[in-house]
Amino acid sequence: MNIYEELGVPVIINAKGPATRLSGALMVPEVVQAMAEAAEHCVDIAGLQAAAGRRIAGATGAEAGYVTSGAAAGLLLATAACVARLDPARMARLPHTSGMAREVVMVRSQRNFYDHAVRTAGIRLVEAGLPDRYAGAGVRDVQVWELEEAISTKTAAVFYVADRFAQPPLSDVVRVAHAAGVPVIVDAAAQLPPASNLKRFITQGADLVAFSGGKAIGGPQATGILAGRRDLIMSAACQHLDFDILEEQWQPPEDLIDRSRLKGVPRSGIGRPCKVGREDIAGLMKALELFLAESDEARHARWLEAVRAIATDLEGLNGVSARISGAEDVSAVPTVELKISPSASLGALELAIRLQNADPSVHVDPTCSDRGSLHINPMCLTADQAPQVAAAVRSALQ
Repeated sequence: MNIYEELGVPVIINAKGPATRLSGALMVPEVVQAMAEAAEHCVDIAGLQAAAGRRIAGATGAEAGYVTSGAAAGLLLATAACVARLDPARMARLPHTSGMAREVVMVRSQRNFYDHAVRTAGIRLVEAGLPDRYAGAGVRDVQVWELEEAISTKTAAVFYVADRFAQPPLSDVVRVAHAAGVPVIVDAAAQLPPASNLKRFITQGADLVAFSGGKAIGGPQATGILAGRRDLIMSAACQHLDFDILEEQWQPPEDLIDRSRLKGVPRSGIGRPCKVGREDIAGLMKALELFLAESDEARHARWLEAVRAIATDLEGLNGVSARISGAEDVSAVPTVELKISPSASLGALELAIRLQNADPSVHVDPTCSDRGSLHINPMCLTADQAPQVAAAVRSALQ
């Protein structure tokens, strides 16, 4: 009996991908072992974060790095760092930002419910541009001059959501922001693979970049990576760590926190509820090591084998065609697109719900269900689950 059976929670087959609501990515035994070993000893968390930060810096090309409790927590810490910088008094006041640079500029078409993490720091979002291309009213998105107009002396940062369709290019955003002396925060939570994206945003000039640790990297679900400028990572750490310590005792690692740049020991800050345990940090470091050791080509081939098996098992199924997307692009995650024809016994969303209610429960991606399509993502499937997914689809349509 496993722990979920003890708790009375049914195990699902996750064919949607590493979504948080479906418990993120699967962890390989090496990551689980690293977490188990970490649980057997106590360490100074600041020292552990400093060691992890050095590895993150090496992997991303950034000046410094930090482990967060997910990418959203990284966005909160990044924003808090840009607002308070290295002033402990300002850190203690957040989310009350009166008298500070308290605005964050964001392209209107990039607004999403994850920007709540940015707003949590007490800032006001300032939207730039009109997303005509999404509204169907035109072909344009924000123009560079509109970003320039949105930035003022009240601007603490520019927030950019990385996506292959994002406009304008990050390099243009960085140029405009840096000309005004404003840092750029990049949300790159789901921008892996390819592994080269770990360095791409820093190379393009981003000051802070947040990645999820529990998706393609394969680390613990509640982990993330924050990489960027040393002074901003230091501010993030100063607003996250436990500072219940006498000043005479406080001896933080110098490459994480330079005491000479602070007026005194910070109070526990706005990021304190986003605690990261030693087990999570150790697990993420092992997962990052393994992620970098496996090439994009090998990772893609492993996923492609699973989706090909599913597509083959679904050949000849009445009312459904199975097509593989991303088979040729090693930087993408290959998926199976199930196109549901009007002659099928169920519509796309009805099929997704029937699969979800099956035993075992199978979760697929219903994002395109309104267009008659479902997608099957292999990232969270074990070797024996691919045929179970195909069998579940066949059963649901009979």
